[in-house]
Amino acid sequence: MQESARIDKWLWAARIFKTRSLAADACKNSRVTINGTNVKPSHIVKWGERVREKKPPITYSFKILQCIEKRVGAKLIQDIYENVTDPKQYEILEMSRISGFVDRARGTGRPTKKDRRSLDAFIEPAMFGFDEYDDDPDD
Repeated sequence: MQESARIDKWLWAARIFKTRSLAADACKNSRVTINGTNVKPSHIVKWGERVREKKPPITYSFKILQCIEKRVGAKLIQDIYENVTDPKQYEILEMSRISGFVDRARGTGRPTKKDRRSLDAFIEPAMFGFDEYDDDPDD
């Protein structure tokens, strides 16, 4: 077992990124931090460090359990890192999926009137007759 590994190789080997070049690009574009510090692709990681990776709209957090540079099977991932992402981040992801514009297929053009209305209803329900003061006990 290795005691250290390059961050771009570790991200690829741990199956967080599909290719090593994508992992290196994420490091170069300041989307990967270790213990709160932006890192270059050549940064050496050690056991126990916390890696944060920004994939909009959320930020994933991982605790390194093993330093590896060779890709492993998906069944062995639980031995490589522990996912310590805040549950609130997953709520943000679910809310963005509900809004409907995250999964919009590329090249389908601008949002339609129906899309805009559904987004407006999602953002401002009071505008469509769901006033927050409807059940006021003084009435």
